[in-house]
Parts: sequence; C-alpha cells; structure tokens
Amino acid sequence: MRFEDCFFLGTVVGKYSFKGEVLLKLDTDEPELYQSLDSLFIAQNNALIPFFVEKCSMHKPGLLRLRLEDVDNEEDANLILKSKAYLPLTKLPKLSGKKFYYHEIIGFDVIDKNLGKIGSVVAINEHTAQATIEVSIGEKIALIPIVDEIILEVKRDAKSIYVDTPAGLIDLYIKDV
Repeated sequence: MRFEDCFFLGTVVGKYSFKGEVLLKLDTDEPELYQSLDSLFIAQNNALIPFFVEKCSMHKPGLLRLRLEDVDNEEDANLILKSKAYLPLTKLPKLSGKKFYYHEIIGFDVIDKNLGKIGSVVAINEHTAQATIEVSIGEKIALIPIVDEIILEVKRDAKSIYVDTPAGLIDLYIKDV
C-alpha cells in the first residue's frame, strides 16, 4: 500500500497493558466510525506495514484501544509507539453537501458567485493558521480560506466547487494576469 492511497487515521500515543495493547489517538471528528477496525497500516521506516486488529474499543473520546495481531508484549508495543496509523482511502466515509476531503477537490473548477470560473484547485495548504484552497489563475496561485461562509457548494459530479469570496480577494491575485 502506498501513502498516497491512504489517509491519516491517528498516532499510537501510548501502551495500555503489559500484553501489547496500544492507544491510538484518532484524527477525526467522528471517532465512533472506527470502533470496529479489522486492520490498519502503521508507518515504519517510510513504509506502511499492515496490522490486523484482534480487539478494538473506544478508551476515551478520540482514543482507541487496540489489540493488534503479533503485538503481544510491551516490547512489541514500544516498536510502534509514536507511529502514525493509516487506512485506505476507500475506508473514508462518504461526504455530501459542502463538506469535502482535501484530496477530493484537487483538479476541481472553482466558480465564484460574482466572478464566475476563476481557476482550478491545485492544492490545499494546511500549513497556515487557516487552511486554504490553492487555485491556479493563469500563472498565479490564489489562496481561498476554507470557511463555511466562503464555501457555498461542492458538485462532485461536475468536479466544481462554488465559492463566495470576499470583495477584492481574487483581485489581489489577478492583477497583471
């Protein structure tokens, strides 16, 4: 399995018992969706290693208690401690309405309520205080904040995302285009 075919599920943050159980801090708004995992991938040495889940339960909100096959003691658990866990993209719950996964909208046309089609999504920037959609406009990249007030609609079948950008925002990027 390749990293680009997976999504980040969480990080192994602790050991639960002397029998190899671990605690996985989930990176999701809906942790209950992952209470019945049968397998997952754990990143080790830049590779994704499959692990089968023998037992899985919510420990605390956002924290999953896992018993993994072949992780039978504290030493085995130490080997995966602080590792990142992943699941295949096919395991992502389907979203509807104006909710979307960041990887899902790459290549979508961006259509502004007042300006019409302004470009297409080339990336999502999560490395700032506010996540932004990077939109290719000619030779330039415009940054559109990902906030409910700006994102109006996502049309998956048409590969389009409809926005209502603040007055003047796009003008900052299209001058001299």
